[in-house]
Amino acid sequence: MVQYNTQVSFDDEELIVVDKDDNIIDYKTKVVCHEGDGILHRAFSIFIFNDQNQLLLQKRSESKLLWPLYWSNSCCSHPRKGENTESAARRRLQQELGIETDLYYLFKFTYHARYKNEGSEKEICSVFIGKSNGPVQINRNEISDWKHIDLRVLNNEFQLTPNKFTPWFKMEWERIQSDFMNNIESL
Repeated sequence: MVQYNTQVSFDDEELIVVDKDDNIIDYKTKVVCHEGDGILHRAFSIFIFNDQNQLLLQKRSESKLLWPLYWSNSCCSHPRKGENTESAARRRLQQELGIETDLYYLFKFTYHARYKNEGSEKEICSVFIGKSNGPVQINRNEISDWKHIDLRVLNNEFQLTPNKFTPWFKMEWERIQSDFMNNIESL
């Protein structure tokens, strides 16, 4: 189990740079991939639900360069050089939240979002879902807060305060609601 404040993300870790068809073309550090308008690289997002049909949300750490203290999906990060996306997703879920569970791939999409003058996310992102009713142990280097939220309440918050959520989370949730709610119900 990850310690309460173990560092699990490093500016010099090499991410997988890809072309628009998700073919590997290079490896660049995390910092370089997120500078300016960003460089297209692989990423993943995970949505963890419980038996009450609630989604586990995390509030990003204030130390994050991009979108600090914004609410987001359960877990998101990048596979590193030599790592496949599903293995990276499992690793990071355990490192950030102390959760080990089966993950199910839903879809992949490309997006670009700029955060102020700090940098950008420019990613081909694979989206996974999973289920966990167990305890949550957050890594304070990555997460400042967390909560389970009813899906109707989440949709209401998206309408009332959309600017408190990360842009990728909003895009992914819209697609999940339109195409994948049956997958969540069958978890």
